[in-house]
Amino acid sequence: MATARQATNRPRAHAVMADDAFALLFDETRRERFAALADVPAPMHISDVDDPAVADTLAETEVLITSWGAPHFDAARLARMPRLRAVFHAAGSVREHVSDEFWKRGIMITSAADANAVPVVEYTLAAIIFAGKRALVHLRTEFDDARPWNGWAERSIGNVDRTIGIVGFSRIGRRLVEMLRGFDEMDVLVADPFASPDAVRAAGATLVSLHEMLPRVDVLSLHAPALPSTRHMIAGPQLAALRDGATVINTARGALIDHDALLAECRTGRLDAVLDVTEPEPLPASAELRRLPNVAITPHLAGSLGTETRRLTDSALRELEAYIAGEALHYPVEPEDLGRSA
Repeated sequence: MATARQATNRPRAHAVMADDAFALLFDETRRERFAALADVPAPMHISDVDDPAVADTLAETEVLITSWGAPHFDAARLARMPRLRAVFHAAGSVREHVSDEFWKRGIMITSAADANAVPVVEYTLAAIIFAGKRALVHLRTEFDDARPWNGWAERSIGNVDRTIGIVGFSRIGRRLVEMLRGFDEMDVLVADPFASPDAVRAAGATLVSLHEMLPRVDVLSLHAPALPSTRHMIAGPQLAALRDGATVINTARGALIDHDALLAECRTGRLDAVLDVTEPEPLPASAELRRLPNVAITPHLAGSLGTETRRLTDSALRELEAYIAGEALHYPVEPEDLGRSA
């Protein structure tokens, strides 16, 4: 685990992110905490690191707290920040921000992905329960006298004797498995080629192959990273293997699912879907998936929004505290991590 050096003084620091991200993540309390921990001269927040007006300031900066809207730290930008030693990212993936030169310089970087996992797990758990009750489908269906009001005749409804499939034993996948342990009537399966059977078992699930999982589950929830190897990992053959009436939930990345194949299955009514992410995002207004009554699409709501984003700020500030104290950082990201994470 990465360890910061003992700071003899409060490090020079700034927040680098989009204007709207800073306004969201840094309320007055968190701005005051940031200023108390580090030497943060005006401006506290920089939205454009290429602006000549901040060149002298960045040349003296040792620590950055970044988030949405932060730049790619390439060789040219890093050359203008010779004292930069650590970046604490108040968001999830750091993939778009690091470069070969970043790693060559030995700059430490952390991610708030663990904090960002919390609302995604909460959303997904709610989606699983709603899928069992077919609640989202009924919200989009007009009732008339020919259809029972309370779904009494729909024997497929319910959250007892259900099997839930979790694809990806990531931060989110692991937390979701642990939360599902509270539902005694559910059997939970995990598919992840990198996961340890013992770790999955300890969390409360059983590790199986994706091929073995698909025909057994009532709900398939995706939590894999978007990598070349995972693009369209759920396509026609995988969807065809699911049971009639199964629900596909995607809160990870839209590219994991072949949307044409999903449309073909949902169009018949054989499968339901809950999609918080799509490819492209958002889907065109003309996309048929947007109009199907058994497909619920939300506008990337699962991740941290509103007041939830303050968890991300708090995570970055805890990393800053650890750095100043010379302690091990909590959630460091290493180059090799990018090959198996989002």
